[in-house]
Amino acid sequence: MRTKSESQAYSAHNNIRHWLSKPMMPLGRRDKDNSRTVRLPRAQQTWILMIGLASWLAASIAPVAKAKTWKGGELPNLVIIFMDDLGYADIGPFGAQGYSTPALDRMAQEGRIFTDFYVSQAVCSASRASLLTGCYNVRVGIFGALSHASQVGISADEMTLAELFKQKGYGTACIGKWHLGHHPKFLPTEHGFEEYFGLPYSNDMWPFHPTAGDRFPSLPLFEQDRVIDPEVTPEDQKYLTRRYTERAVDFIRRHKDRPFFLYVAHAMVHVPLFCSPEFEGKSNKGIFADVMAEVDWSVGQILETIRQLHLEYRTWVIFTSDNGPWLSYGDHAGSAKPLREGKGTTFEGGVRVPTVMWWPGTIPAGTECKDPVMTIDILPTVAAVIGADLPRHKIDGKNIWPLVVGEPGAKSPHRALFFYWDRELQAVRMGKWKLHLPHSYRTLGGKPGGKGGQPAPYQQSRIELSLFDLETDVGETQSVADRYPEVVKEILQLVEEMRADLGDSITGQTPAGARPSGRLNSGDLYFDWQPGSPLSVTPGVFRPARPLNK
Repeated sequence: MRTKSESQAYSAHNNIRHWLSKPMMPLGRRDKDNSRTVRLPRAQQTWILMIGLASWLAASIAPVAKAKTWKGGELPNLVIIFMDDLGYADIGPFGAQGYSTPALDRMAQEGRIFTDFYVSQAVCSASRASLLTGCYNVRVGIFGALSHASQVGISADEMTLAELFKQKGYGTACIGKWHLGHHPKFLPTEHGFEEYFGLPYSNDMWPFHPTAGDRFPSLPLFEQDRVIDPEVTPEDQKYLTRRYTERAVDFIRRHKDRPFFLYVAHAMVHVPLFCSPEFEGKSNKGIFADVMAEVDWSVGQILETIRQLHLEYRTWVIFTSDNGPWLSYGDHAGSAKPLREGKGTTFEGGVRVPTVMWWPGTIPAGTECKDPVMTIDILPTVAAVIGADLPRHKIDGKNIWPLVVGEPGAKSPHRALFFYWDRELQAVRMGKWKLHLPHSYRTLGGKPGGKGGQPAPYQQSRIELSLFDLETDVGETQSVADRYPEVVKEILQLVEEMRADLGDSITGQTPAGARPSGRLNSGDLYFDWQPGSPLSVTPGVFRPARPLNK
């Protein structure tokens, strides 16, 4: 179905065709005594027709052109669709093979792809902390993947994207996976989100985990700050993507007359993989392709709702992922090709993620950005766009608005991007260069991943000091450190500056610029969930009896 503006343009186009199909009447002028018509020369007739046609066409489509221009005085909406474990090559615009993603393909055709878009750390909680605070996760003290046993979460001292939007009166919602702490003080509703519906952490943190089920209690589902389902089942998980999508669409419809920020953090394509019955077997390419078909449908539903409500010219949509694919799961994991490795590493396959941005009339259609940027840049860019105040404490992100809208000559504002694994600084991206410091990493070592939802074992490997030219070697296969010692020296100087700020566990340097995460304190409400016991939906009062877990 066409939008109102599309219908206007289509009608104008048909009117032009109809008019031009008619025989042309000769054009002329009255003579001096107004007694007869004198035919004008053919060239003059043509010019008159062209000027008239141009004037009529401009008048016909002027309302459409006006509607497509975002006015700086308006408050635009923002929708972030944040996938889980989606690989670089898992969507059509980035080369997906074996299945199609038509909604995402259209989003890219109407928007802009970012080929060198990064996350700060290739794991769940750490990555999400950076997205929502504009900081390297090391700065805000969030590491790894928090679980039911974690007694830490996002600090109340950090300003989240939602809290930034609240400065301007936005409606805010988090739908899906939170993973920044499940105790009441850490939940989204305590950090700027008016609405929350979803899982508090990863969908595999439950008794059905293929290798560690005895470590987890039942998986809960939250609405606002309440547990509304203490035992999510495999059948329930089939409907998560659909339920999240329906909630997202409902939120957009309820906020069509108020600026909004919607954060949709899907459980998929994190294992275990599930999709609704409508998509089971639809692809004929296996469960991963079925799940991707439903993910693409979800994107299409959100974008079509925005179009139907005529919000497209003031709504910015970002589609990206928290990290690369979990390769050990084989046929239940995606692909990072042509990048090296995947989730849990600082190689490109772990930290570079497929990203599409869409905002008709503002973001140039069918374009791409090749400059290196990161999720930490979204918060300061939003602040610049809506005129909100940044937090007073230090953040690491930069305003990348010139890159988002494709301004001629725009470049990444970062001198370099830094990649930690846990607290160890392992790699740096500077321009086209990627330097790996000596470090160990997990890998399949060329062996295939698992099958049917069972992971294959990783092995440990090691890389020594290595420099890669990502313009010619995006797969990080051939070190050129010996050929460019001056580049290595320059990046190592940046490494020392970062170590002085955020530390490095490998050298023992203290992170002078890091801030503590939030922690449970005596008297706080908390959920005491234990494997093998039913989940309590009512929080108790925390009384620490032993050192806090991280």
